[in-house]
Formats: sequence, C-alpha cells, structure tokens
Amino acid sequence: MTSLRALLQWTTILPLGAPADFEAFARRSWLYPAAGYVTGGIAALIAMAVPDTGVAAALALAAVVLLSGGNHLDGLLDFGDGMMAHGSREVRIRALTDRQIGTGGVAAGILIYLVSFAGLSAGPSVPCAILAGEVLSKGALAVLTVTGAPFREEGIHHFLHARARAYFLPLAVLLCLPLLATGIPAVRLAAGFATALLVTGGMQFLAGRLFGGVNGDVAGATHEIVRAAVILAFAFA
Repeated sequence: MTSLRALLQWTTILPLGAPADFEAFARRSWLYPAAGYVTGGIAALIAMAVPDTGVAAALALAAVVLLSGGNHLDGLLDFGDGMMAHGSREVRIRALTDRQIGTGGVAAGILIYLVSFAGLSAGPSVPCAILAGEVLSKGALAVLTVTGAPFREEGIHHFLHARARAYFLPLAVLLCLPLLATGIPAVRLAAGFATALLVTGGMQFLAGRLFGGVNGDVAGATHEIVRAAVILAFAFA
C-alpha cells in the first residue's frame, strides 16, 4: 500500500496525506498501470455523464491532464523541443532539458492532443478508450523504466531504472489484463496492446538516436504519445 500511495502521489494530484516513501514504489515500478485505472477511471466516469461525444472527449482529456498535474504533458513539450532542435546531440539534449518551452514543444502538444481528441470523438466509446489509453500508457512507462537506458546518471528516470528488474515486465502486462473485464471487445484491446508496445519501442529507439538514451521527459512524452496511439487504435479497430 505504501508503494501504491507513492505511485499515486507521483502520478496524480490526489490528496493522499503525508508523502509516502518513493523508494517503495521505485522497487515496484511494475505497479504503474494501477495509476491508469485511477486516472482513466475518473475520466471515464466524467465522460459517461456527458451525452455529447465531442464534449465528453474534451472533458475526458482535460480530466487526465488535470489529475496528473500536467506532469506527462510537460515531458511531451520538452521532447518536442529536443526532437525538433537542429544540431548535435548535445544541442538536442540542451533543448530537451531546458525549462523554457519552444515552438517544437508547442507543436508536439497541439498535435498529440488534436489526434487524441479526434480519436476519442470518432471512436465507439469515449469512456472505454480513455480508460484503456491511460492504463496502457502507464504500462508503457513500466516497460520504459526497465528497458530504457538513461543517457545521464541523474534524474527520476535514472533513479527508477536503477531499481527496476526484468521480471517487472510480465507483472506490468498482467496488471493491464483486468481491462478484459470491462467489456471492451478483445479485438480493440489487442490492437491497443500491440500499438502501445510498438510506440514504446519506437520512442526508445528514437530517444537513443537523438539523445543517446532516455530521461524523465522522454518517459512523459512516451506516455502521452502511447495514449493518443491507443485511442486511435480503438477508433480504427
């Protein structure tokens, strides 16, 4: 329970009392998908209460951003700056880690959320898509924590990666499987799982080419991009 509380304090703004020992979560980072059930579940309930699909989609996306305190969105914006910077790897890393947000970051944020909104609006079910998107994007964080070698020996990603173990991978996948009990068609879940794995692998490869590895911003960007990709997969499946 200490690990779960630390996870939710890290990934949400929910009032959960005194800060829990983050080390407890770091040694059980396979628990990441559990946070997706919380944020995605709350967003799904909000979407279920709104009859208009477009409004439901907008409110669901607003809910997951607000519940996370914009934490993963910040990583997406930084990643956009780093990806679109011109020059050497060092130049790209400076753009990635710079606190200022540039045109690349703004463009990345707008594009990913436009895609997410369009996918939710066109899909068969906003509540199901936002729930699956949140759970599987948190699962992507668990995978990246294990497999994504940091490019610097500092920062939150390095801290989590150093304590991650290979057996976290199957545990994280198992924790995503309760989605099968929500009534989401198996074909959509299969498409969502495959999409999440492909995008996570692609982001890890891209981060290696651009920056020489992964950091917290890359992880946050992966979360946002995986969620958008899963939502699209649900719309097309």
